[in-house]
Formats: sequence, C-alpha cells, structure tokens
Amino acid sequence: MKIFKKVIACAAFCACSGVTFGQAAAPALPMQRVSLSAQATVQVAQDLLTLSLATTREGVDAQAVQAQLKSALDTALLMAKNKAQPKLMDVRTGRFGLSPRYSREGKITGWQGSAELVLEGQDFVLLSETAGKLTTLTVSGASFGLTTTQRQAAQTQAQNQAIALFRQRATEVANGFDFKTYTLGEIALNYDEGTAMYKPQMMAARAMAAEAAPVPVEAGLASVSVTVSGSVQLQ
Repeated sequence: MKIFKKVIACAAFCACSGVTFGQAAAPALPMQRVSLSAQATVQVAQDLLTLSLATTREGVDAQAVQAQLKSALDTALLMAKNKAQPKLMDVRTGRFGLSPRYSREGKITGWQGSAELVLEGQDFVLLSETAGKLTTLTVSGASFGLTTTQRQAAQTQAQNQAIALFRQRATEVANGFDFKTYTLGEIALNYDEGTAMYKPQMMAARAMAAEAAPVPVEAGLASVSVTVSGSVQLQ
C-alpha cells in the first residue's frame, strides 16, 4: 500500500511540474501591428523648358523629300547651335523619317516625312527668341519641367514632411489604443512628380516664326509628392 501511495504522489508531482513548465514556455502575446500611410506635397516653380520644332515635306521622290527635310533641319540647327549655351539652352535633333503613301490598289504614290529639332534649357527668354527665329521650322509643342537640382530639393523637402507626418500619426494611434510607444516595421517611400504641358496653336506658331517673334511661354508650378507607407508595432 505504501508503495502505491508513493507512485500516486510522484505522478501528481510530475503532473504539477508539467503544468508549471508548460506555462513558463508559453509564447508571449504578439505585439499589435497597424498599417499607416502619410503623404506630403511641395509645389515648386518649373525651371526647365523644352521646345519642339518640326517641319513636314511630301513628294513623289523619296530622295527629294529627304533632301528638303535635311536642308530645313540643317539651316535651323546651325542657327540654334550658334546661340546654344550649356544648361541655358541645349540643342539636339529629334525625329527624322519618311514614310510611303499608298493608293487604293496598294501601290506607292509618294512619300511624306518630318524632321524635328529640340531646344531645352533654363533660359526661357533665349529659348523663345531662338525658336521664333528658326523660320524653316515651326513650334510643334512645348513642355515645362524641373531640373535635377530643383526636383531633388523638392523631393527632400516633401520626404521630410511625409516622414514627420507618418511619425505623428503613429504616435497618435499608439496613444489612442493606450499603448506607450511603437516601433517601425517595414517602410516604403514612393515619389511622384507632376508636370504641366503647354502646346501652342500651330497656326499661331507659324505666324510668329515668320515674323521672327519670340514664342510666348510662361512656366507654372510643379507638384512633387512623397508618400510614406508601412507598418508600426504598438508596444
């Protein structure tokens, strides 16, 4: 009988020990995780202008059409390069090509082509005056943007504002759920830059080019946005 009692006592001790051990090894409750996002937008003046000038020719002979395009482009290119200045006005050629015209029977009846010259820089006055003097080409389009320096400065400013707003929201959420603090989880940053476009009327552009008048241009503002998204663990 004594032996039997000892066996029961030993089993009871082992059972209690097992419960105690199981409680000690139980994993802690997981920290609460919340997903957040914050966005900041900075508006800056556009300091880069790109002007596209083009001409078209057509005829029955491909070589003749190509020669006419080349002559018009060479004349404009020579005049533009004489006024070019690094960063203030850079000059480069754009699209240049010919394509056939077909009859209803599928036969080639002629050729048409186009040539393009691009002026780009930070001196808007120089760009517009030069474009107005290139009489062999007409303005086909214009766009404003940001230089690398201007864009990077705006992105840094927007990034700092977005991060500060993200941290503020994380603190407010933690306090709202009665947590003392938080730690950052995975964070992602997304950059977005908006640009404005300006396309002058073709007839007006031809008239201004013929009179060697400056092309009217006026820059606006560009919006640079940075979004911070990710998660925080409330503690």
